Amino acid sequence: MTKPVRIRDIAEACGVSVGAVSRALKGQPGLREDTRLRIISVAQQQGYDFSRLRTDKIKRVLFLLHRQHNISRALPFYSQLLLGIEDNCRDHGIALSFLSIGPGDAVSEQVLLHQPDALICAGFFEPELLGLLQQMKLPLVLVDLWAPDLPCVNPDNTQGGYLATQHLIAQGRSRIAFLASTLAHYSIRQREKGYRQALYEARLLMPPEYEAIAPPLLDTEQSLVEAVNELLSLPEPPDAIFAYNDAAALVVQRVCAQQGIRIPEDLALVGFDDIDAAAWSHPPLTTIAVDKQQLGREALRLLLEENQEENLLLPVQLVVRGSSEK
Repeated sequence: MTKPVRIRDIAEACGVSVGAVSRALKGQPGLREDTRLRIISVAQQQGYDFSRLRTDKIKRVLFLLHRQHNISRALPFYSQLLLGIEDNCRDHGIALSFLSIGPGDAVSEQVLLHQPDALICAGFFEPELLGLLQQMKLPLVLVDLWAPDLPCVNPDNTQGGYLATQHLIAQGRSRIAFLASTLAHYSIRQREKGYRQALYEARLLMPPEYEAIAPPLLDTEQSLVEAVNELLSLPEPPDAIFAYNDAAALVVQRVCAQQGIRIPEDLALVGFDDIDAAAWSHPPLTTIAVDKQQLGREALRLLLEENQEENLLLPVQLVVRGSSEK
């Protein structure tokens, strides 16, 4: 089946921005007439389905983040995501606002205060919260999350987990643990799936205690410290850890430093996300790079097009640094 032509494809063919293509196809001002005609001509030649364009105008978008992510440890990821959304909103003349919510909030009332035309939800949301948002009948896109029958944009978490674990195996590590805060989050489950896939292909079987899930505490960082301490105190501790994100990997580094465990000599370490702090850590952290701003830009694109891809996966990349190579 042929993939549908996207606005981004037309922009690349014409050498213009995504915003310029969107304005041309919708007949909005801000373009020279010859540029508009050239874009429309290329769109027709490529077989763009003009029915995908929303006929209703989206002028205000509300970015929703679960309150559990609205903390300093998570913001290096979500702030970059928000910048990507804001960048694309500016191209399309769309106003963007922000709201953090959680269980027990008067969700509908808080959302309506912003008078949005559409919503972008990022990160983990309980099914009950998502259900309340869907009842508002506003266009809705998920980022770093998946739910049935909703358009969503995610990094290829499974491939990322696979690449991270495959790299550790290639370094000669045979006791590889996976560290997670919870498996309730879609992205973390997909990363664990990639971890398991790489182990299976290498015919490596890990003991159950090598999948370390942090205990449910209010302080996520302290719960991660406890999970790492449990891993390191096993009779046969791991010689490598794949942490579900960079923030968790930095916790591993701190605990290892306190216990005199050398990275990477005694323990190889890989994170996920490639936040700025990953390159500054000591040693610099091997990680899976995610284009966080591109996630945001693609989320807005899905809002502006009808017949969206149900689950858009963006590629990830292994970035090898000093924490995993002897």
